[in-house]
Amino acid sequence: MISIGNISKAYAATPVLKNCSFTVDKGEVVVICGPSGSGKSTLIQCVNGLESIQSGQVRIGEISVHDPHTNLSMLRRKVGMVFQHFELFPHLTVLGNLCLAQRKVLGRSREHATDRALELLARVGLADQAYKYPSQLSGGQQQRVAIARALSLDPEVMLFDEPTSALDPEMVGEVLEVMVALARDGMTMIVVTHEMGFARMVADWIVFMDAGEIVEKSRVEQFFSCPESHRAKAFLASITRSHPTQDRAERPVSAQEETVHTSQHASSGNRGAGTNQDPSGLVF
Repeated sequence: MISIGNISKAYAATPVLKNCSFTVDKGEVVVICGPSGSGKSTLIQCVNGLESIQSGQVRIGEISVHDPHTNLSMLRRKVGMVFQHFELFPHLTVLGNLCLAQRKVLGRSREHATDRALELLARVGLADQAYKYPSQLSGGQQQRVAIARALSLDPEVMLFDEPTSALDPEMVGEVLEVMVALARDGMTMIVVTHEMGFARMVADWIVFMDAGEIVEKSRVEQFFSCPESHRAKAFLASITRSHPTQDRAERPVSAQEETVHTSQHASSGNRGAGTNQDPSGLVF
């Protein structure tokens, strides 16, 4: 469904992507991880043409993204994107944020757009927040609105660029829970994240990057149990050092954590390694 072939990009004389290649089949979840500054966000933004490339090719289905004749506005109807920061219109209500793109881009009637918006807000657990403004919501709620807005255009692919990095730790779980549900429903997803618990739970493949290169692409079980590259091993070891193991019984368990834990237990065997625990032992 998505083919990224030998793409390279530089800012002036500084290379940021070096011959990066991987594919994503329909219904797969690919997580891109690696140290900060490795080119992860640049790579995912090349997928829908937000960033240009100097060489190589990105294809979504039969469409060549970086062909000068490609209508990127039409392409982005099929490819939803969620950013680190929520990018909501502050002067519109939550409902207004979800309806605007539907009416302007898809030409839906006010009634149709409203019905679809309310359906999606219920899906992300925010049906009771429809008439509030973004400033009245928590960060986690705003990011869930951003996900619902992206879904309102009925995309075939969802791209997530570190969607939890701007959130307080206690708000991360509520956003990840929505993303886990999307993965379980079969949405094709590329996710840039440092949330290794999420990656282990839902990813089919891990793409590990360093210094603008794809160092390793592995099945999720292999990446966490036996990574091939020394750089990936060092990365996972650094996570372990940064987040020493916590005993779940030694700290309060939030309702959000319990929901995710219970959901994963019931869904074990669907994706990933069947655990909601990252390599450091942290439960999100």
